[in-house]
Amino acid sequence: MRAGLSDAEATGGRDAALVRLYHVSKSYLAGTWALHDVTFEIGKGEFVFLTGPSGAGKTSLLRLIFAAERPSDGQILILGRNVGRARESAIPPLRRRIGVVFQDFKLLPRRTVEENVKLALDVVGVPAREARARTFAILKQVGLQHRRHHHPLSLSGGEQQRVAIARALVNEPELLLADEPTGNLDPEMALEILELISGAAARGTSVLVATHDQTILRRYRRRTLRLEAGRLVEDTPAPGSRA
Repeated sequence: MRAGLSDAEATGGRDAALVRLYHVSKSYLAGTWALHDVTFEIGKGEFVFLTGPSGAGKTSLLRLIFAAERPSDGQILILGRNVGRARESAIPPLRRRIGVVFQDFKLLPRRTVEENVKLALDVVGVPAREARARTFAILKQVGLQHRRHHHPLSLSGGEQQRVAIARALVNEPELLLADEPTGNLDPEMALEILELISGAAARGTSVLVATHDQTILRRYRRRTLRLEAGRLVEDTPAPGSRA
């Protein structure tokens, strides 16, 4: 394994980088690689797309950044923490600083919309009154305050995705990861969801969105990372940005 970077080194150099991958590889079976020698950084408030064909390694990469898995090789520095070397006890506090939006929503069907969103605040010990107020505010932001007492299965797919985004953002995360967040939605609703995610980046959250939707990539024209067969083959800057 390559020489590791310490947590202290994570704050050196480009201080604005909240995500740093350094020659990262991931193998699930001997001799096969889901990811191979991937290196890139994401800065504070940066909105980045992750694209590539099915099986390219997009979900594996997000799982590594979220510390759901450890790299087989290389180093991953997330919010100043070397997740490949961190103790298991350090992972939950790190995850609380990260919002995650899944393609299949992962809402709890027996809990109301309000309860699903507020759960993210309950687990970090936010007082009940403040948690209710923050939950109502984020639901209003995504246009679902009037549905807060409904259960997820009574909502449309677009509404469920907005609930998932509200849950991911209610803790005001420093990093937002979204895995094909528009994959099950019609084009109009997909654009609404991307507007919500784009708004989070405008407020200073670093955003990484995995998508294969070329319409979205052409419309938003943000920095784009492209994976093929587990390798990072393109890192295209946003138009007008400094490469």
